[in-house]
Amino acid sequence: MSSTGSATPARVHRLPVVGALRLGRPSDVWFKPALSVVAAVAPPSLLLVALGRLDLAAYTMAGSLCALYAHNRPYAARAKVLAWVILGMLGGLAVALVAASLTRDAVVLVTVGALLAAVQKAVCDATRVGPPAHVILTFVSSATLFVPQTLGQVPGHLALAAGAGAWAWLVGMAPAPLRPHGPERRATAQALDAAAAYAAAAARGGEGAAGARSAAYAAVHAAWQTLLAAGTRPSTTRGALERLVVRAEVALAAPTDADPTLLHTWARAVRGTGRIPRTGDPRRAGEGVRRDEESLRGAGDDLRRGNADTRRVDDGPRPTADAPRQRPGGLRGVGHAVPMDDDSRPVDDRSRPRADGPRRTSGGPLREVRGVRRVGGDSLPVDAGPPPMGDGPHRTGKVPPATGDLPRAERDELLGVDAERDVPPRPLWTRLERLRPVALRTALGCALAGYAALALGAERPYWALVTAASLYQANVTLTWSRAVQRVVGNVVGVLLFAAVTPVAQLGPLALVLCILACNFGAEALIGRNYWLGSVCVTPLALLVTELPGYQPTGELVTGRVVDTLVGALVGFAAAVAVTDRRAGRRVERALTAVHRAREHAARLVAGPAATPAALEAARRGLAAAAVDLRATADAAAGEWWQRALPQERVVLAEQAAHRTLAATVRRQGLLPDPGTSTHTHTEGASP
Repeated sequence: MSSTGSATPARVHRLPVVGALRLGRPSDVWFKPALSVVAAVAPPSLLLVALGRLDLAAYTMAGSLCALYAHNRPYAARAKVLAWVILGMLGGLAVALVAASLTRDAVVLVTVGALLAAVQKAVCDATRVGPPAHVILTFVSSATLFVPQTLGQVPGHLALAAGAGAWAWLVGMAPAPLRPHGPERRATAQALDAAAAYAAAAARGGEGAAGARSAAYAAVHAAWQTLLAAGTRPSTTRGALERLVVRAEVALAAPTDADPTLLHTWARAVRGTGRIPRTGDPRRAGEGVRRDEESLRGAGDDLRRGNADTRRVDDGPRPTADAPRQRPGGLRGVGHAVPMDDDSRPVDDRSRPRADGPRRTSGGPLREVRGVRRVGGDSLPVDAGPPPMGDGPHRTGKVPPATGDLPRAERDELLGVDAERDVPPRPLWTRLERLRPVALRTALGCALAGYAALALGAERPYWALVTAASLYQANVTLTWSRAVQRVVGNVVGVLLFAAVTPVAQLGPLALVLCILACNFGAEALIGRNYWLGSVCVTPLALLVTELPGYQPTGELVTGRVVDTLVGALVGFAAAVAVTDRRAGRRVERALTAVHRAREHAARLVAGPAATPAALEAARRGLAAAAVDLRATADAAAGEWWQRALPQERVVLAEQAAHRTLAATVRRQGLLPDPGTSTHTHTEGASP
């Protein structure tokens, strides 16, 4: 199909209701943010109870809630992200406190709150901070706007928030000495599980394979970003995890050769605290595998035909008479570990000469080119893939002199990490430019929701403002789902508040204990569905209003329900009114990036003199471009008032990209001999 192929006809978007409330599986680490926020909130609040100044707990809680962030980041990156979150929270709080001390005009305060919400939303989305992203920051700044202040009180209140924020930073970093590689382990395990799910879905066939494939590529991409954000110090554990992610990548490229059971077994081992499974380098184990010549010729034919590859709809290269056959129930390069010695070479393969050149130590070419994930060679566009995580350090790419004393594999690993960091992230302003529609929706929706609440006589219009701010997602359809979840959760939550209030009013200590319980419940449940977490968030927000003094329960319940409905209705109306007409153009750009990346990879696969570094660069560039295409297409599919999207071209481009990825993997020799040993060794790595 040509690049000007037909687009999917425009259709009416169906807005889900029941589906939006369906519960999902809890997060693997749901207890971490839940326990962290309790540990961060409890000491400052109990200290204020002892001092008889519980009215100041709203300011300390602003800093304590920062402990909810960055639980998916490696500790080196988490330290920086938490620091920036605390500074951002203090900045928004300072603006709100100063505005509250200068004016009591509710319209002005709502306007300031709406502008702050838009800035917080845009910056958090651009830097990928979250969950909970901007919602906590907006809640803190909006609520503070309507607390009477004087300029003289502002420094003291900011100091309380800063002190609690520093304690939250310590809470967030506390697990580092006990499990320094915990986040990297979890990300690797998720990539292995996602690859296993795709391999199983591909074996079954059916429509679920495409969704599993997209999810798996996204998980693998996220795993690489997590590993690269961990820093540049040599690490045996990180090297072992990187090799497992390589196995997941190979499983994606050749799912029929993968063993889902073994991938799941590796994932379980990585999640634990024991040694990491030692798999070796799949390229070394595959030295005895004969090249799939027909796959290479097919890739070259695709390149000569231009975009004709998109006419095919199968998911991978077909085996040929010359290609190694799949062993029943086995794994050719993905599910079998290779016994390795300290030099990372197969113990049964040291004396065998290579037919295609001198021997390579594991990790060399693979590590040297990891930095071209988004570039993928000179011919690829800079935006071929998603931007790297905003918190990762960027170095000069020079290897420290001390690396000259390291083994070859470790030197190559350092070179690969430095090469990755040589790829600069997209400038913040370019990422913010794509978020203009969402920022405008947030500013307009929050302002109108606050004005509408004021018109109805609301005493706390920030409830409507925060409700509107919490709605805005990647597209209108997802925004509608969040509106349904928010309304249902808040309605059930006010009933819970009415039941808890008699206990909370027994005294200051009882009130703090109820707040801690709601904090824990919100973080424990919100991973399953937003509305379930909101059931605990709502009484938490209402209990916070009672910190300065008890208030009538009926008045609080009625006001909360009305403001929630106003915020949801007005906020969604703003999302519909502010359209994202550039969504279709972004899909076209993503399609172009995938086509260029696939063309470049196919050219290298067909060429006889392609270097391992160039092949690895092309493969990673194409994989990143495919991930970006799926994310862009999904986001655009939920927008209203736009031209029909080229869904058929997107599907065909994805299929062509994954066929080329499979051919590239075979060209690299990443699939080992079916006779390779199945024994799994472990790395000498700490948890």
